[in-house]
Amino acid sequence: MSLQTQPAAPLPSQAGGRLTLPIQTGMDDEVRRLIARLGADAVRNSDGTELPGIVSELATKVYSTYFVGRGDNAWADAHPDEATRIFLMSDRVSATTDGPVSIDLLASWFADQVRPDTGCDVTRWWQAHDRTTGEELPASAWSIEADGRTVTVHEALAGHVYTVSFLAIQTWDPTQMYNYLTNGWDKDPTRVKEKPFDVRHEATWSHVRAHLSAWLTEHPEVDVVRFTTFFYHFTLVYGADATERFVDWFGYSASVSVPALEAFEEEYGYRLTAEDFVDAGYYNNPFRMPSPRFRDWISFQSRFVASRAKGLVDIAHEAGREAMMFLGDNWIGMEPYGPYFPSIKMDAVVGSVGSAATCRMISDIPGVRYTEGRFLPYFFPDVFREGGDPLGEANKSWRTARRAIVRSPLDRMGYGGYLSLALKFPEFIDRVEEILAEFRSLHEATGGEKPACAPVRVAVLNAWGKLRTWQTHMVAHALWYKQIHTYLGVIEALAGLPFDVRFMSFDEVIEGGTEALEDVDVVINAGAANTSFSGGQVWEDLRLQDTLRRFVARGGGFIGIGQPTASVGTQGNADRGGICRGSVFALSDVLGVDQEISWSLSKDHYEEPVSEHFITADLDGDYIFGEDPGDVVVTDSTTDVLVMDRGSVRASAHDFCAGRGVYLAGLTWSTANSRLLHRAIMWAAHAEDQWESVLSSSNPDVEVAWYPESALAFVYNDADAPRSSEISGQGGQILVELAAGQGRWVEWEKGQLL
Repeated sequence: MSLQTQPAAPLPSQAGGRLTLPIQTGMDDEVRRLIARLGADAVRNSDGTELPGIVSELATKVYSTYFVGRGDNAWADAHPDEATRIFLMSDRVSATTDGPVSIDLLASWFADQVRPDTGCDVTRWWQAHDRTTGEELPASAWSIEADGRTVTVHEALAGHVYTVSFLAIQTWDPTQMYNYLTNGWDKDPTRVKEKPFDVRHEATWSHVRAHLSAWLTEHPEVDVVRFTTFFYHFTLVYGADATERFVDWFGYSASVSVPALEAFEEEYGYRLTAEDFVDAGYYNNPFRMPSPRFRDWISFQSRFVASRAKGLVDIAHEAGREAMMFLGDNWIGMEPYGPYFPSIKMDAVVGSVGSAATCRMISDIPGVRYTEGRFLPYFFPDVFREGGDPLGEANKSWRTARRAIVRSPLDRMGYGGYLSLALKFPEFIDRVEEILAEFRSLHEATGGEKPACAPVRVAVLNAWGKLRTWQTHMVAHALWYKQIHTYLGVIEALAGLPFDVRFMSFDEVIEGGTEALEDVDVVINAGAANTSFSGGQVWEDLRLQDTLRRFVARGGGFIGIGQPTASVGTQGNADRGGICRGSVFALSDVLGVDQEISWSLSKDHYEEPVSEHFITADLDGDYIFGEDPGDVVVTDSTTDVLVMDRGSVRASAHDFCAGRGVYLAGLTWSTANSRLLHRAIMWAAHAEDQWESVLSSSNPDVEVAWYPESALAFVYNDADAPRSSEISGQGGQILVELAAGQGRWVEWEKGQLL
């Protein structure tokens, strides 16, 4: 069946609800009009705004931002010893002559945010290292000067590099500091720099509980306590120039305190040191293979955080209020995909939607009644200003997030910031109204039915597994980095593709063997060599290799991206201290390719790309692999080279016994690359004949989701320009024309187009 006319589509939703709108004082009439226009059923304040007196008249629910560990400077000032701490490392200082070397601990850190904790037992909790030798210096080899920020290494050796790892007091909450500096609050005499405090201390914990109980009594208008978040901030430290120096959205370096470290030692039987957190300056960022000691700390703090968070949630519930967690700010230890999160009994989670991956990160969280996405742009003056482009950002944000929402819908959407700024841009408000209608239609048109998935189950394999579901290759939430876009595109593509996706750790495969992969059809290993995502030396564990080989040999699919299964630096001859493997990629036999690191230049490689292949069948060759992972060469004459660039394999396909291996040099986000991965997964799973099982689009810029029970299909244009596409499958075929970013519903029953 083929039609050239547009099908009738259900009307966009005209019903209200599913929207949380930020409001503020001093604009009551404007607030009333906008709530009525947009159909908002909840309102909220933001960091820096207050709820107006009319709030109870406005909506079904009232959210109020609630800060557990900051915003009470009177308590912080009265209990300075109970401020939060963070482990930091000084600059690397070179000794040019033998003798004393002075190290300024705060030379590159923001003195308004942190100061060295000289009141603790510095001989126990501080460390000095000779980074040239890797040795820790005895406490007698260094001393702290009277200024409290200078350390002298007494007998340094010329040509050696020295650092000091130290416990620091956090004197300014990182998020409030960011908002303060971004919005120029220094010009507002009513603003104060908010100091954080730590609930690990019993006095502070008692105060926090009592404060919440009193606050709930004082604010009967609040229906939902929007905890932002709980106790420990992700690692966000500014440099001496008052700009961001180190950001790790998953960082645990600021979750420390002497009581916590002592409690850990009592429970686990060993003592953690500053180096366990500083990690030579890498700070255990998620790209590092997590050490057993760091894993222990994550588990230890997560149990503690879950226990105390539940204490506050219980107080909210006893007062008849809902408890919502903002997935950000002080979220460390909450771990929504960890084993302790369900015990907290949160009602809802809200998070910032910066991409399809971050959208799925929120919407897939188990154990909550509903999820909410805070969409961009945030109503701050960095965007809502003359020369800013809030409309463009809104369009980009929606197009990006929509791919994930179609597959795993958020229950609600909302915005944050200063409503007064947004109202200065009426075209932005117009667009928000359109986005809302489309968002609501994704719930109402199908009655909550999720779209059909292809009959292929995908596992993303890395060191973190389930704990970092939809959170791989992120540095600072959804921000772009040169080193990560090559791999973040994999997760971004998967977030909107019609597959059942799970995240699996190396340990699961090592310990579970082939049984761990029984409900998996295709395994993806993506990342740079020696990172937690590729694996590094974990691939020297023969159990991991053997299990994956058996999996593929029996018919499974394996897709390696970038430097998959690589363990650079360990391979070589056995008598040289390495594994006598003769390859960089541990599974080079499965993939049919390997990385050339100038060790095998004497070998000739004959790499002639094939002219046709299922994986590249409907693509024009405009691939964006990302940053160059290095030279990759064919190791098996049966390998089909799909794409070559400057003499290096960029995409290939290889049969391995009854299974299949696919190699991709990288996969930065683009619709063409998403299609490339989609086809690669289907081919790796021997599912080429199932390509149209859930409907297909001839144009990679146009995606389609099919709802068989509702006899509907949602067709949407991911591009910022008009697109046409032929949609086919299940016995039907139709040509659609879509405006830039447009989505539309099509009546489509199994076996026929209505």
